[in-house]
Amino acid sequence: MSDGFAGVDVGGGGIRVRIESGGQDAYGEDGAPVPREGGRVDLERLATRIATVVENACGIPAELAGMAVGVTGLPGLVREPGTLWRALGERLGLGTLVVAGDTVTTHVGALGFRPGVVVAAGTGVITLGTDLDRVWNQSDGWGHLLGDHGGGAWIGMHGLQAALRAHDGRAGGSPALLDHLTARFGHPLDLVALVYESGSPAHQLASFAPHVADAARAGDPVARGIWTEAGRQLGQTAAAAATGLEPVFSWGGRLFDAADLLMEPFQSTVRDLLPAARFTPPRGTSADGALALARAAAGGEVRPRDPYVYVFAASPSRTGAGAAPPPPRTR
Repeated sequence: MSDGFAGVDVGGGGIRVRIESGGQDAYGEDGAPVPREGGRVDLERLATRIATVVENACGIPAELAGMAVGVTGLPGLVREPGTLWRALGERLGLGTLVVAGDTVTTHVGALGFRPGVVVAAGTGVITLGTDLDRVWNQSDGWGHLLGDHGGGAWIGMHGLQAALRAHDGRAGGSPALLDHLTARFGHPLDLVALVYESGSPAHQLASFAPHVADAARAGDPVARGIWTEAGRQLGQTAAAAATGLEPVFSWGGRLFDAADLLMEPFQSTVRDLLPAARFTPPRGTSADGALALARAAAGGEVRPRDPYVYVFAASPSRTGAGAAPPPPRTR
């Protein structure tokens, strides 16, 4: 498969891979949480898992002309992106490797290299407004303790808080969500131990978001209000990232599968803040965007943009890997 390309999406919900070679597609997935060490993404263990998914999807040991990996936590929680090149370059016979934030691959997947704002929402939330050249506006992406407002972990956390209020008999509780809590986790004390002893609390919190959606669709006003507020939070985040760009907006990530609960408050909030806003449905997923980046990098069309995009190549002169890019405009 030396003529092949692979796009890898590494999010809070696991690893998703799309491979193209000889006109054929292959797909792979690993749904385990992203490995972490000391809060940061553990790139050594992540590389092993990526290679396994790619090789299983190919059915044979892979050789790929190019690969791009969109990683959650970049920028901020990924140290030494070159670790992935050292671990995967020779094993997979890579000609080029792009390591980018999953917000970049979601952006390319949604808008196809066009300028605009894309909200990436799954377990967490990060929004990128960019022209992929001089404008790089990040909004949110601060993790479940400091931000990620409106994301899956945020929704799950607020749903669990409402369930626990009902358990305690405090105002603002939801008996419906308490029923979902006990069905999913057992007694609230079991939930406390699971969340606080977890190596990935955000993953545990986000696992309750589908239950909040079920309760909302069944008519629970507390659950419905949580999803409405999530949409508003995402809309505020999106509008904040539009400085210096045409107000074109799209979205990506599994949270938007609940479009019936999320889309109206999201879009109406953006329009309240930016009346000229235009919305375009995403062309593809983060894995699709990573695949497009892999193709472009193999042709020398992707430049590194610290801290969002890193390019590595067997022949550095071909892609400009290692060149010092101009500093991005971030906020």
